[in-house]
Amino acid sequence: MADYVTESGKVDGSWELTIEVTDVQVEKKLRVNGDLHIGGVMVKLVEALDIAADWSDHALWWPDKNQWLLRSRSTLDQYDVQADAKLLFTPMHKNVRLQLPDLQILDMRMNFSTKVFSAITSLCKELGIRNPEEMSVMKFMDKDDLKKNIKEHLNTKKKRDSLHDQMPTSNGINHSNTGSLDRLSPYPNRSPGGPSPNNTLGRSPGFNSPSPYNTLNGTMSPGSMYSLSFEGGMESALANSPPIPMKEALQYLHKPKNLTEKARINFAWLDSSRSLMEQGVRDNNFLQLKFKFYNFYDLNTKYDAVRINQIYEQAKWSIMSEEIDCTEEEMMMFAALQVQVQMQMGQSQPPSDSSIMDHSSPHMEADDIDADLSNLEQSLQVANISSHGDITSVPELGGYVKWFKPKKFTLKSYKRAWCVCKDLFIAFFKSQEEASGSPMMKISIKGCEAQPDLNISHAKYGIKLFIPSPEGMSELWLRFETEDEYCKWMAACKLASQGKTMADSSYDTEVQSLRTLLSRQTPTDAPVTPIQVDIKNPEDYVAPRFYKKLKGKQLEKRILEAHANVQNLPLMDSKMAFIKAWQSLPDYGISYFIIKQKNAKKEELLGVSPNKIMRMDLNSGDSIKTWRYGSLKSWHVNWEVRHVILEFEGETLTFACLSADCKVVHEFIGGYIFLSMRSSDKNQTLNEELFHKLTGGWY
Repeated sequence: MADYVTESGKVDGSWELTIEVTDVQVEKKLRVNGDLHIGGVMVKLVEALDIAADWSDHALWWPDKNQWLLRSRSTLDQYDVQADAKLLFTPMHKNVRLQLPDLQILDMRMNFSTKVFSAITSLCKELGIRNPEEMSVMKFMDKDDLKKNIKEHLNTKKKRDSLHDQMPTSNGINHSNTGSLDRLSPYPNRSPGGPSPNNTLGRSPGFNSPSPYNTLNGTMSPGSMYSLSFEGGMESALANSPPIPMKEALQYLHKPKNLTEKARINFAWLDSSRSLMEQGVRDNNFLQLKFKFYNFYDLNTKYDAVRINQIYEQAKWSIMSEEIDCTEEEMMMFAALQVQVQMQMGQSQPPSDSSIMDHSSPHMEADDIDADLSNLEQSLQVANISSHGDITSVPELGGYVKWFKPKKFTLKSYKRAWCVCKDLFIAFFKSQEEASGSPMMKISIKGCEAQPDLNISHAKYGIKLFIPSPEGMSELWLRFETEDEYCKWMAACKLASQGKTMADSSYDTEVQSLRTLLSRQTPTDAPVTPIQVDIKNPEDYVAPRFYKKLKGKQLEKRILEAHANVQNLPLMDSKMAFIKAWQSLPDYGISYFIIKQKNAKKEELLGVSPNKIMRMDLNSGDSIKTWRYGSLKSWHVNWEVRHVILEFEGETLTFACLSADCKVVHEFIGGYIFLSMRSSDKNQTLNEELFHKLTGGWY
């Protein structure tokens, strides 16, 4: 670095700094000193450019260090910027091609300089989606990514420099900047919300004032729309998604064939603690916005039309792509609900009767408050009434149940016993007459996991119980004679998993919810509907393995039979019914990771869900051991060896993550703990600092 000599012959220690202005593709050389602060550099640059423009959204980016220089008061020396550095003066807000959970593609403007968590918060505010902490963005993954070890694949292939190249390419799909919201082929240039003047979501009637972040590229920036209920056709397009043929949607969907491929999907999530720019995202790159955490808070049909629809769409495509498994009866019910949603989209809907009071809404009408008080009064009345009207009695279930404890290399041999479920225990007796004596076996079901084991067409009603023990989770299978028995016992087990007994006021509601769910899976003898239902392409409503098994007219007949059970549901009720049925599936909400424990030779599967962490067999998916978050004392990352360390009560699990970066699995665990800390207070603010503290891994 050569010192600069002034006209008076003095050496002032200055040097030339090269800065490229990306908007106008002009390179400037500024003479600076190491003690010049970043703000001063930008002022000096703008003066040298002498171009009348709003530069307020611009900042300095250092490509070689992959770093934003955002601290305007810090000096070049403090950032260690020297004469060999080349900086970019570039907008902090840039365009992305963003695919929503419903597979529609939008041209959006996101903050590339702030942490992804903050960028998603601002994005969801524009889209009218509450609780943005449940969402994040991921890179698109092709079929090859799922088939190979992700890290090795990326290291050998070097992948592609630009995320834009990772978009699927096929005939009929247009990935250019041609509209604000693109449908998939064969109508790539049509926007359900109508054309947008500036290729962004936000420019709707009434929003023509200058944006505070307008830059030379002429597009509109975030911050111009603050209402959760924005006007125009765009809201309608996000709250009621246009139908997409299955053959067109498949190119955007993950189609994992096994647990290993399911685990590799999670490699694509971006780090919430770093900016988009730091993670290789560039202007007009393609990203996918999805719900990352399956702990949905305060779903409200009055205020969450867009959010509920996008959850419904993500649920739908996860089932259609076989990312999550379901039975044939369940698939027909899901197909019927899809048909009902499409039929109701074109019809006027009754006003929402949501009973959830939302204090975050700007206006609460008196009728809403009266309705909420009425619902509260009813729930308190239910809470004070136990079985037979006697508040001193403890509710219990009793009946003959077939039970079986599965073990390796043993045949299924169910035994019959009189079982009594009381408090948080199930007692087993040889017969009803012996129930007054000591049981032959008594187990605690507190903190258990209850999974349905159903085949309604064959009258099979079972529950697979996974019961916590010092050695892990022990299994107990129960089989019932009738649907009613199943619903009562399953409701009791679900409450027990939360540490609640049948005396809890939610027990009867849970029983009724299970009955409704089963009734929708039970085909009627002769479906009679006042509305003519025309299913032109039944394969667009079921996962591939079902339309390969049930051909043409047979599949259509099965869907119509199931539709008879849901034909009277309004639009929002149909979507909520779909979401609740999705949440009842055994594999719901589990994010998988391939791990190898410290000093172990065998790879395992780690399952992270909203309420527990599971060690699982990589091939079979069988649970080896399960921990509730309540038993997790600490979780962090050893960044030197990139090991995740989970300290539970009495034991420690240390492992390397092979299918994704260790930060991803750590963020899932910390994220679920963060979501569990949300209170019932609707006025609570989103604590971003706490989120990063819980998910950052101490780095």
